[in-house]
Amino acid sequence: MAEVRLTDEMREAFANALSDGAPVIVATAGASGMPDVAFKGSAMIWDDEHVAFWERALGTTLRNLQENPQACVLYRNGPKRIAWKMFGVAELHAEGELRQQVMDRTIQLELDRDPERKGVAVIIRIDKVIALGQVIMERGT
Repeated sequence: MAEVRLTDEMREAFANALSDGAPVIVATAGASGMPDVAFKGSAMIWDDEHVAFWERALGTTLRNLQENPQACVLYRNGPKRIAWKMFGVAELHAEGELRQQVMDRTIQLELDRDPERKGVAVIIRIDKVIALGQVIMERGT
């Protein structure tokens, strides 16, 4: 396995996560190592190698990623028997074109919760994907 290629199945699952009752969870840890998890209703498959979300809360997740860009993205849909853990490194975009592009693709429900559009775009380069306890994609191996 020498590459990560996120699939159309993943793209569709993330796009329907909220309506399917299977919100995406992002796990982070700051410099202290204390872990945190947060639901991210705006999480999307950005392209073949990246997951993105609109960080509107500007709280622990953002602080952790500023200190330590490593993240784990968890998707689980029990009724459909689908689960993925995606590990990668985040980039934060508080301004610029990529921020605008992520905002443009963010679901309206999440944008409505950020009426002043103070959010930060987070784009995570996925380096490893695990499904059912097995590595199914990994960068550089």
